[in-house]
Amino acid sequence: MRIFKNIFGLGIISIELGILLICFCNVWVFGLTNGRTYTKISKIPPREIALVLGTSPKMRSGLSNPYFTKRMDAAALLYHHGKIKKIIVSGEKSKGYNEPAAMKNYLVYQEGVPEDIIVEDPKGFNTYKSILRCKDVYKKKNVIIVSQGFHNLRALFFARNNDMNALGFDAQDVTKPESFYRNQAREILARVIAVVYFILGVSPD
Repeated sequence: MRIFKNIFGLGIISIELGILLICFCNVWVFGLTNGRTYTKISKIPPREIALVLGTSPKMRSGLSNPYFTKRMDAAALLYHHGKIKKIIVSGEKSKGYNEPAAMKNYLVYQEGVPEDIIVEDPKGFNTYKSILRCKDVYKKKNVIIVSQGFHNLRALFFARNNDMNALGFDAQDVTKPESFYRNQAREILARVIAVVYFILGVSPD
């Protein structure tokens, strides 16, 4: 009986430590990025370039992915209001799949953004790679990162820890309960991983 009590006690302690770790990491991310995300186009300071983080243009049903279209809307808004001069669209390119090309086509043909100001980054396989390539490959540190607000916090955390002077412009979120709560929960855990990797000095490739 005592063994079961010890196991139960260790389980409770593990859960408590896990909750504390989650809270600590998320508070760290929020603290580091505080005041650097914007939702209103009139408030955000101008930058030379926007980095638009990729996502699938289509859902499994074949319909347009609202996360994708809202990010394109936000990037176009920055351009049409004179907040940026160029755009990097960063995402995954693999056989039969090309996020940057889809992003560029949408911006050009649906949003009226000039084709010659858009740069495709086909190796933005995850958030960290997109941030790092923006700095190291395209030599851009003063950027506006475009994604949904829950995602921008982690992206800004990566950017700030890589000595980038980045701001976040939050695309409109998708409020359907099945996607909203899933993405929020997933991002809470992703921030924990980002902080742990940072503390350990490990690249989250």
